[in-house]
Amino acid sequence: MRIGVPKEIKIHESRVGLTPTAVRELSANGHQVMVQKNAGFQIDLSDDKYLSAGAEIVETPQEIYAKADLIVKVKEPQPSEIPLLREGQVLFTYLHLAPDPTQTKGLIDSGCIAIAYETVTDSFGSLPLLAPMSEVAGRMAIQAGAHALELDQGGRGMLLGGVSGVPAARVVVIGGGVVGTNAARVAMGVEAHVTVLDKSIHRLQQLDFQYGSRINTVFSTVDAVEEYVATADLVIGAVLVPGGAAPKLVSRELVSRMNRGAVLVDVAIDQGGCFATSRPTSLADPIFTVDGVVHYCVSNMPGAVARTSTFALNNATLPFVLALANKGYHKALTDDPHLRNGLNVYRGRLTHEAVARDLGLVYMPALELLAAR
Repeated sequence: MRIGVPKEIKIHESRVGLTPTAVRELSANGHQVMVQKNAGFQIDLSDDKYLSAGAEIVETPQEIYAKADLIVKVKEPQPSEIPLLREGQVLFTYLHLAPDPTQTKGLIDSGCIAIAYETVTDSFGSLPLLAPMSEVAGRMAIQAGAHALELDQGGRGMLLGGVSGVPAARVVVIGGGVVGTNAARVAMGVEAHVTVLDKSIHRLQQLDFQYGSRINTVFSTVDAVEEYVATADLVIGAVLVPGGAAPKLVSRELVSRMNRGAVLVDVAIDQGGCFATSRPTSLADPIFTVDGVVHYCVSNMPGAVARTSTFALNNATLPFVLALANKGYHKALTDDPHLRNGLNVYRGRLTHEAVARDLGLVYMPALELLAAR
């Protein structure tokens, strides 16, 4: 199979779809890999390293999209990339379609087969291709929030861990999944006062058992969110509805009641955000202020540590890329229900229920479409 890796063009995005190690694995399985010139340059993955691994280096994305059977990316195709997609071509990347009707229409109109990393599942009921970036984003959320709390960023001028005789900052994490747990771990590591809100008693019990008195676990209700967010110094939005838009758990009115200079970090912004005042920002211009509250809503947070993120992502995606290449997309999707859960668009039809629900569109189950081929 011919596999294409275009250079990412989203602002300040330096991750790359395949590492040289992944390219070598694919080459050893008899596949041809094309990598766009300088795709990995920013993270010290030079063209020479790709050539040594067996890749062909090509100059333009147009050439990759024109020749490749399978496109492997990191971020969703940008407006200039969508017209390059061909009918029957397989796209494997993060998509986050629920809050993005324009991209969804473009993918449907292209006739491509679009498989989203973020909705691929595993036998444990987890999201294995989202998890590594969630780990990165969760840990970065505290780093970003700590910086935003500094006075020259518009924050309260607080140190997360406080110092002798001065209380630590109050960090509230909404959601106890992979993002939330990693954010809580880092916050505890710098000796902040940490509260995690979640609707799963089982998850709260696990966190309480693991961290004991170092963490405050609270069952998430409207009252609890209002009580803890209103007095927080830093709030991490770590809510996930697989494939669907994130619920707006923090209202505009609640934001207006927060302390001046408090910080909101919305890690759910890829799925529309869980704060009513959120809007996507970039690593080039990451923060804005609403009612005196600093918002950090970067939609590709792991891109700031692109080398770590690229290797973590490739560790998770490579088995699925190999399956798609070795078996062909139809057999790979038919054989593996977990990979099939990643299918969002198939030859002009939407195939993911949560995306269809949030966008008000009709969908058809993936297995029915595959069987009808």
